[in-house]
Amino acid sequence: MTKLGVGIIGCGNISTSYLKLAPLFKSLEVKAVADINIDAANARAAEFGVRAETVDDLLKATDVDVVVNLTIPDVHFAVTKRILEAGKHAYSEKPLVLTLDEGKELRDLAEAKGLRVGSAPDTFLGGAHQLARAQIDAGKIGRIIGGTCHVMSHGMEAWHPNPDFFFKPGGGPVLDLGPYYITNLIQLIGPVKSVTALATATFATRTIGNGDRLGETVPVETPTNIQALLEFENGAVVTLGASWDVWAHRHANMELYGEDGSIFVPDPNFFGGDIEISGADSEITTVDPWEHPFGVANQEDRANYRCAGLADMAAAIAEGREHRCNIDVAVHAVDVMTSILRAGEERRFVEMTTTCKRPEALSPEEARALLA
Repeated sequence: MTKLGVGIIGCGNISTSYLKLAPLFKSLEVKAVADINIDAANARAAEFGVRAETVDDLLKATDVDVVVNLTIPDVHFAVTKRILEAGKHAYSEKPLVLTLDEGKELRDLAEAKGLRVGSAPDTFLGGAHQLARAQIDAGKIGRIIGGTCHVMSHGMEAWHPNPDFFFKPGGGPVLDLGPYYITNLIQLIGPVKSVTALATATFATRTIGNGDRLGETVPVETPTNIQALLEFENGAVVTLGASWDVWAHRHANMELYGEDGSIFVPDPNFFGGDIEISGADSEITTVDPWEHPFGVANQEDRANYRCAGLADMAAAIAEGREHRCNIDVAVHAVDVMTSILRAGEERRFVEMTTTCKRPEALSPEEARALLA
């Protein structure tokens, strides 16, 4: 397989994961990094042995085929648009964009230029979530009729030195962590038909607990406690609780209920974990793990294969097929998330205006074929 030259725009904390993990995949070769802060680019380039570029120069680089957008969410749209206009494939951190219109504009631009757009999260390609997919597709619990998902904590201000953007419009738990849960639901169940929600912000300010700004307060300008209902096209109804106002809870990350049983899915923010299942006898058992490479612990006791979605996109370009972390899935997830926030603000049901196909399952053999 021909390697794609990769450039990265945005040299913050998340860039280290991409730079460390890209060498795991045979289709990827990072060539250069860029940042509006050239010192940050120089530091990251020196750390990983790649070139530091200005953003303009990286977009002109002839050895860069695909650019990874690791900027803050508020500029994801503008930066991805520039990448496409420069004639390069784009892969964005989540969320792809902050409005549905932005997502549609990127999709139209990519189609007009014959380019690919991919978007995190790719954690649904992990061994655990693909094992859950295999159990569902094999009919082990029958048609899914409902479920519950919970992603709840007390937010980022205790550990993040600059948490401001988490609490501004475009932040909040639905747009920041919701992509992991909603994308996994899409790949397990299918597209969403409608949503409703209640949304509040319990705390008017947050106090920074780490770094140079220790003790400084930041205003909360977006809902931080959201309780949503998602109606899927197949008829399933799933509860999603997303909150940064909770000190502790005992809710499971994800449970899905079928006509013939239930399945218990680990945190969609990660690639690995155990899958549990029950049949009509209500006895819950652990599903035997399978030899899926993206479920194998590779960072202490955790499986982390970030870049798997990017590698699959590179392989899909070479093979002339659709990539799994594709723009239709990402735009539909944006539709779901922004509709949840709108439903919470307007206290009503909101119908989706987009849909998508479930991404193709990723078998252990197909995953191994992506690795170097």
